[in-house]
Amino acid sequence: MRKETLGSRAFDMANILVMLFILVVVLYPVLNIIATSLSGSRAVSMGSVSIWPKNFNLRAYEGIFKDRFIYTGYLNSILYSLGSTGIMLLFTSLFAYPLTISGFVGKKFLTIFLMITMFFSGGMIPTYLLIRNLHLLDTLWVMIIPGAVGAYNVFLFRTFFMNIPSELKDAAHIDGANEVGVLFKVILPLSKPLLATFALFGIVGSWNSWFEALIYLQDQAKYPLQLILRNYLFTLDNNAIQGRVGAGNVAINSPGTTLDPKSVRMGVIVITMFPIMVIYPFFQKYFTQGMFVGSIKG
Repeated sequence: MRKETLGSRAFDMANILVMLFILVVVLYPVLNIIATSLSGSRAVSMGSVSIWPKNFNLRAYEGIFKDRFIYTGYLNSILYSLGSTGIMLLFTSLFAYPLTISGFVGKKFLTIFLMITMFFSGGMIPTYLLIRNLHLLDTLWVMIIPGAVGAYNVFLFRTFFMNIPSELKDAAHIDGANEVGVLFKVILPLSKPLLATFALFGIVGSWNSWFEALIYLQDQAKYPLQLILRNYLFTLDNNAIQGRVGAGNVAINSPGTTLDPKSVRMGVIVITMFPIMVIYPFFQKYFTQGMFVGSIKG
């Protein structure tokens, strides 16, 4: 047991103070966004809202949820996040595992090929032309397939797989399992921290993505939630706006009701970030283990 000294206690106290400061810096904007979305129009326009709502009301959310594209955006973002992450984990595992097999023909070529893609890319225009030639424009698949395999992910998966004891794989071979069986029955069950960490990264990355949808999608019914949010942020001004704005169906000024555009923007931000805040605690127990994946030399 570590014997505490005056210096160690001072160090612990300094760490606590630094962590509390970081907590306040990170938490304040989130609380301010939530409070603004729940505050009255007058308090918001005067800029008097801090971390507690003033003239509490839900009118901003009532106006937001009248927009049908919020619902389609939610469903699309869930579909894109789960679909792209699932395909990424599957194809990255299928690509990485053969690179751990000593007798695999072509392993050196594939490794060099992957390394080249880490330093050179085709760029936006060639990628767009490829997507168009594959007839993926304005389809759901354009948000799922392009990120199926990444060189960096493959190398990290390979490193993790190589550190699984070879005796377990040998035992599976003795029991009659082929390489596919070893991957799905031995390797992947032992790689839960790796898979959970990359699942979290994949879901968050896909959930926050909007630029690809802006380029490849034309049908507004296929827009992800982040692109709907972008439409709100670019359409709503700080002054009251007459008519319907946002993604197309939110009435800022309707008879008997005036919504502050800033409250609406903050409300959409809260709705957008809520799912990630909910799922993160379930992946956190694997996150610390998964962060050590790249620190082990394979």
